[in-house]
Amino acid sequence: MQIEKTALSGVLILTPARHGDARGFFAESWNRRVLEEHGVDLDFVQDNHSLSGAVNTLRGLHFQAPPHAQDKLVRCGRGRLFDVAVDIRKGSPGYGRWVGTELSAENGRQMLVPKGFLHGFVTREPDTEILYKCSDYYAPECDGAVHWDSCGIDWGLSGDPVLSPKDAAAVALADFDSPFVWEG
Repeated sequence: MQIEKTALSGVLILTPARHGDARGFFAESWNRRVLEEHGVDLDFVQDNHSLSGAVNTLRGLHFQAPPHAQDKLVRCGRGRLFDVAVDIRKGSPGYGRWVGTELSAENGRQMLVPKGFLHGFVTREPDTEILYKCSDYYAPECDGAVHWDSCGIDWGLSGDPVLSPKDAAAVALADFDSPFVWEG
């Protein structure tokens, strides 16, 4: 597995090795031991899977606050999407900065989004599926969102975004009081 650091400390891009033949391919999408060798120690407890039918479906920017904050390992099972992480750790040198990468069924890349980061994505193809592992269970009382267009992200939209009511009404980053603190 190839592991790349990004401009934001803790956000990683993982590219599993694919072993293919005429039938297709096999890839190991998660291996605790390999990640521990790179200083990442996570215990995932929940897998999520969503389907977005339309191009420009934008989901995010989401977080789950302590005490149920989540690390997420995100991948694309079908289609193509642009995946984003935004640092929201108070006192962090990267506060408010974002990184993004294309995840697709074809490239097999994954993004590790740690606790203390917003997460969001926009679809580039119809019927795009996203799959992600979480390090804590969903807790509705800890669920939150920051407005998708308040962080300076270049989403590369080809039209108006398709948003949920929750995402359309989310607070702007400038008005957001983050529950996360950078521990440097």
